[in-house]
Amino acid sequence: METVARSNESSKNAPDLRRIAAIVDEYEAVEVIVGLPRTLRGTHGAAAAAATEYAGRLREKLAPVPVRLSDERLTTVSAARSLRDSGVRAKGQRNIIDQAAAVSILQGWLDERKRDNAMTQDPNRPGDDL
Repeated sequence: METVARSNESSKNAPDLRRIAAIVDEYEAVEVIVGLPRTLRGTHGAAAAAATEYAGRLREKLAPVPVRLSDERLTTVSAARSLRDSGVRAKGQRNIIDQAAAVSILQGWLDERKRDNAMTQDPNRPGDDL
């Protein structure tokens, strides 16, 4: 996994967008997920607005590959806790925590997609409504 540093450049040909496009091409990605940092109340603050704007730039660069936003609330906290519980010292190593959080975001999205597909295939099957 690679964490691509975000560029201050806002052009369609910014270095970060070019690198992500290269990764999408290299791995033949069928979809790209961007974390959406909502507040704990589920509202959109400045960080969510920036993520939404960035996802829009990615959509333009990566078309026809879809770019989707996925709720990332508490993923950094969860990732840091999981690393600590597994004996990994990640204090002061933001890139390790960010990578673990990215894995958590992607896993959550995959789990949601799997659940949605199961319900689509068998609409009479009881859901996990809590």
